[in-house]
Amino acid sequence: MKRVVGIGGIFFKARDPEALRAWYKAHLGIDVQDWGGTTFPWDRPDGMTVWSIFPGSSEAFAPSSSSFMVNYVVEDLQAVLAVLRSEGCEVDSNVDESDFGTFGWVMDPEGNRIELWQPPESPAS
Repeated sequence: MKRVVGIGGIFFKARDPEALRAWYKAHLGIDVQDWGGTTFPWDRPDGMTVWSIFPGSSEAFAPSSSSFMVNYVVEDLQAVLAVLRSEGCEVDSNVDESDFGTFGWVMDPEGNRIELWQPPESPAS
């Protein structure tokens, strides 16, 4: 069974999100959009990687106190979560399903929250 098959997004907090976004845009050439991040297209036509900076007050990474969270792409979220649970990992009992796909979370041994994402099915061409 394949587990992680890519990076779905990289998210981190900043004391001054606007200034940090401007620094990344100015110094690294990242095309930060009005919504606060950017996307990097994948080779597949329906995929992309999201890059975004969250306010320092955000609770999106809780219970982790880390200033970042990596989103990994998986093909079968429920199967991966089941295996992680069986291996004794700290898996969040919540799973979020939306038009954007299905999301689950696990904590690493250092206390970093990791987001696992199963993208939505591609519409038939």
